[in-house]
Amino acid sequence: MHTGISSTLPAPNLHVFHPKHASFMCNNSTLNPVVSSSAAPSSTRQHLSNLEKLLQKTNQTGPEGVVKGCSNGSVETKDKVLLERLNLSRIWPEMSAADDMSPRNLNRLQRLLSKTMEYSPRNNLGSRWREYHGCHDWSGLLDPLDENLRREVVRYGEFVQAAYHCFHSNPAMSADEAPLPRHVSLPERSYKVTKSLYATSSVGLPQWVDDVAPNLGWMTQQSSWIGFVAVCDDKREIQRMGRRDIVIALRGTATCLEWTENFRAQLVEISESDDPTQKVGCGFLSLHKTPGAHVPSLAESVVDEVQRLTEIYKGENLSITITGHSLGAALSLLVADEISSCAPQVPPMAVFSFGGPRVGNKGFANRLNEKNVKVLRIVNNQDLITKVPGVFIDGRLKQDPDKLKEEQRNESFARVFNMLENNNPWAYSHVGTELKVDTKMSPYLKPNADVACCHDLEAYLHLVDGFLSMECPFRSNAKRSLAKLIDNQKSNVKQLYTDEALSLNLERRDSFSISMVSCLPSPSR
Repeated sequence: MHTGISSTLPAPNLHVFHPKHASFMCNNSTLNPVVSSSAAPSSTRQHLSNLEKLLQKTNQTGPEGVVKGCSNGSVETKDKVLLERLNLSRIWPEMSAADDMSPRNLNRLQRLLSKTMEYSPRNNLGSRWREYHGCHDWSGLLDPLDENLRREVVRYGEFVQAAYHCFHSNPAMSADEAPLPRHVSLPERSYKVTKSLYATSSVGLPQWVDDVAPNLGWMTQQSSWIGFVAVCDDKREIQRMGRRDIVIALRGTATCLEWTENFRAQLVEISESDDPTQKVGCGFLSLHKTPGAHVPSLAESVVDEVQRLTEIYKGENLSITITGHSLGAALSLLVADEISSCAPQVPPMAVFSFGGPRVGNKGFANRLNEKNVKVLRIVNNQDLITKVPGVFIDGRLKQDPDKLKEEQRNESFARVFNMLENNNPWAYSHVGTELKVDTKMSPYLKPNADVACCHDLEAYLHLVDGFLSMECPFRSNAKRSLAKLIDNQKSNVKQLYTDEALSLNLERRDSFSISMVSCLPSPSR
């Protein structure tokens, strides 16, 4: 971008600037006029040289984005225009987040809108890896959000994105023969895929559906590829993480029968449990336990592969990380329960779930806690999926503990409430520790973004990457590119940024479509 600046203020007169922002009063600034160019270090001399060239350019008029001269403007107005165009936030990082996020900062905005990531350095987790894996339920790491944990959460979310991409690149499965091996484009070159995972519905659509709509194809198949198991096999990454990590990644709902199972929300007992009060959703359990015509059940596949890998790497520091979005988040809890029940000497296990619904009742939550399964639920406050299934009794009272305590003083109410919680088939309960983000915290998304955007995985990763704390705004040094977010959720991104994306030639043909790589690289790389 070419920026024309009036030459009315030559470089020697830099002292006429009277910045009013507190962060400009920086004695160590490389543009502090009291520092002479002869005594300054090379970086300072370079800054002064570049600034002098910029200020000595002749006044230009023309396309949008070029500053035009103001013959009758005040010195204060000219100063303000110059300061806005010099992009001084690079030199004074103390500038407010609101100023740094302004679309006027075109250099930074162009980076965020580009398809190329700006990577943050990866820190060595070393002896603290168990803490980041949830051994203390992420106490002290969530608000404010620890920068190492942020990078790990986003990294695991990208494994789920890889699962989505792999499925949608070839969703169909033959009903007559076993599936062929699949290639998964992982966001991490340090991991390798060792097993494909499939989920099968126990219900089928009536024959008349195929007669009426024969072109539905893969949307009506009972078994579908749903995720993968991968293991870290890079020595440097193993050393950085402090252990060898086994990842299980599961995508969200895609087929008609998976949607059907989602709506089968009656709680049923877990067959392997001796406690009849431990219940999970019927549809989720069906997808987890049902084998297909040519594929084993999700439960069987996961247990067999984890046992095989733990035997291969016996004696090493191992961890199991299960991650999923939406339906995949729900199945992640069942997978964690299955592994902890069937595999002997299970390594430390953690679940990172994005936009997950409730899966079971309080008995099921207690069951996972007793098995020391650590769960971090990443929840968008505007995402409706995280609030279902269930009825008002469970949600209303748990959201207001003071009211619950007051009402439970009434002995009769306490008896009724306990009966409903233990016997009501709709008395669902969440599991684990919650990391809550909010669409309204993003300076890029509209505050009234629709349901699809609030549940979108890329929107989740965007919000996590920018999250600082519940009391602070979106961080000004967020790294994640906006390209895919705009591609997926253009109508939910503020007009300022979609317009700027157009000016940067990110729009292709008649529709807004950005050609992305197979999956986004990790911002922590």
